[in-house]
Amino acid sequence: MIAALTGRSALLLSCALAVLPIAVLAQTQSPNAPASPLRDGSRDFDFEIGIWKSHLRRLVHPLSGSTTWVEYDGTTAVRKVWKGAANLVELDVGGPAGHITALSLRLYDQASHQWSLNFANKAAGQISPPPSVGGFKDGRGEFFDEEEFNGRKVLVRFVISDITDSSCRFEQSYSDDGGKTWEVNWVATDTRIPGKRR
Repeated sequence: MIAALTGRSALLLSCALAVLPIAVLAQTQSPNAPASPLRDGSRDFDFEIGIWKSHLRRLVHPLSGSTTWVEYDGTTAVRKVWKGAANLVELDVGGPAGHITALSLRLYDQASHQWSLNFANKAAGQISPPPSVGGFKDGRGEFFDEEEFNGRKVLVRFVISDITDSSCRFEQSYSDDGGKTWEVNWVATDTRIPGKRR
C-alpha cells in the first residue's frame, strides 16, 4: 500500500485521456483559463487522532472466488507526527486466525496535495512498497497503488468513508482487470474509545 502521477495514478490518467475525444480535450485546455488552486488536505486525518476499538474482517484468499472471511478485534492508535504533516497508525488486533500487529506511516506531500500511505507489519519488519497515494473529497478518502499479488500485478484501492466524530470505515479492494471490477478483501470499522483523543 506513490509520488504524484506514478504507478496507479499515471495508469488511470493515461486511460482517461485515451478515451476522451480530441475536441473535448481542446475545449478544456484554454490557454487563458486560470488554474484552479489545489485544496490543502494537510489536516484531512485530524479526525482520526486518538485511540479506537477496531473490528476487522479479512478475505482469506483474494481473487480466487473464495468467500471465506476471518475476523479480528483490537485497537488502533493514531498520533500526529511533524505537527500534523504526517501521522502514525498502530494496529493491534487478534482473532481465531491469528494476530496482526501493523503500522501505517501517512505522509502529506505539500506540492501534490496528496497523502501517501506506507504500510508495514511486525512480522516482515519493513515498509512494504509501494505506498498508496490519494486524498479526500467530500468526506471520503481514496488511495491507489499497483502491487504484485500471487505473481501478477493488481490494482489496489483503499477507501476511508462513513467518517463521524466517533466512528469510521476502512476498505481495501483488489482489481485484476485494470479497475473495471473490484473485490473487497479487507474491511475495518473503528469506534472511538471515549476520552482517548491524543
